[in-house]
Amino acid sequence: MRGSPEVAVLRLGHRPGRDERMTTHVGLTARALGADRVVLADAAAERTDSIDAVTERFGGPFATESTDTPRRHIGEWDGRIVHLTMYGEPLQTVEGEIRESHDRGAPLLVVVGAEKVPFSVYEAADWNVGVTNQPHSEVASLAVFLDRLFEGAELDREWTDAERTVVPQAEGKRVEDSESQ
Repeated sequence: MRGSPEVAVLRLGHRPGRDERMTTHVGLTARALGADRVVLADAAAERTDSIDAVTERFGGPFATESTDTPRRHIGEWDGRIVHLTMYGEPLQTVEGEIRESHDRGAPLLVVVGAEKVPFSVYEAADWNVGVTNQPHSEVASLAVFLDRLFEGAELDREWTDAERTVVPQAEGKRVEDSESQ
C-alpha cells in the first residue's frame, strides 16, 4: 500500500443538517482502509477538522483537503477515476482491471456522492462501479471497494505519529498513549 500510487477519495455533495456524520465517516473510512487522502467538496469541507483530529490522535499518514470546484478537481485528476454508484458495473467484474491499473502506477480517485451526482461525473469516470445495485450507504460501498482494491492488506497497516493506540482485545476497550507501549 505505502509506496503504491496514490488513492484519493472525493466526497461530492453534502446536505447540511443531514450529512455531517456521513461525510465524516466517508473520511474516516478512507483513512482507516488505505486511502491517502480525502477531498471534501463545497459544504462538506467543514468536516475536515473532525477527520484531522482523528488522524492526529490515532496516526497517519492521511491528508484532508477541500475544494470549491469538485468538477475541476475531477477534470484535472492525473490518473484513473472510479465513481461508486449503485447504477454502475458490478464491482466483482471490474475490480481486477482497476487493481491492475493501480498496480501499474496509475493514481486513483474514488468519487462518492451524497445527493444526485451530475451526469458529467459518470462521463468523466473510467469506471462507474456498483458495490451492489441496491440502495445502500456510500460509506459501506467505499469500505468494500477499498478492501477489494487492497485485497485485505489495509487491515495490517502500520500507523505513524499516533498519540493514542487502540490495543486489540477480546472484550472491553483499551486505548493507550503511544509512548506507554
